[in-house]
Amino acid sequence: MKTLRTPDDCFRDLPGYPFAPHYTEVGDGLRVHHVDEGPKDGVPILMMHGEPSWSYLYRKMIPVFAAAGFRALAPDLVGFGKSDKPSAQSDYTYAKHVAWMTTWLESLDLQGVVLVCQDWGSLVGLRVAAENASRFSRIVVVRADPSAARTTVGLLGRVLTLTANGGDAFAAMWNEQFA
Repeated sequence: MKTLRTPDDCFRDLPGYPFAPHYTEVGDGLRVHHVDEGPKDGVPILMMHGEPSWSYLYRKMIPVFAAAGFRALAPDLVGFGKSDKPSAQSDYTYAKHVAWMTTWLESLDLQGVVLVCQDWGSLVGLRVAAENASRFSRIVVVRADPSAARTTVGLLGRVLTLTANGGDAFAAMWNEQFA
């Protein structure tokens, strides 16, 4: 697979994004970038972005979760942000995105994951969670296709779906579950 790699220097001095880069190879020399902040033994919160965003979307949430003792993880899907970008459009399939993120999840051996996902990150993240249910403890779906969330409920139990104005609901759920 022919890929493009954006140099880390292109991301230097981004406002509010002081995070060290971490990379995981997911096959064919393809690297997935992720932010990994907070204690390594903290409950992992996996934040998956949608289109056309990348982990920068979660730059304000990452320090809050890390300061509260959680392990804040925010990968860039392949083709976005600091992750590698396959050059052929045919390489961008849903199945490949799910496979790449499954390999990433398994490489980090994450357990007890709280998935926070939105938009395209929900479609990929919910499929990864459904296929790896034993690795996930909770799911928060923000601005996603409701049918995707309903499909995963049967596999994992509780899924909280939020709208764009669901900040109070998110805070209430968070306090109920983790406070």
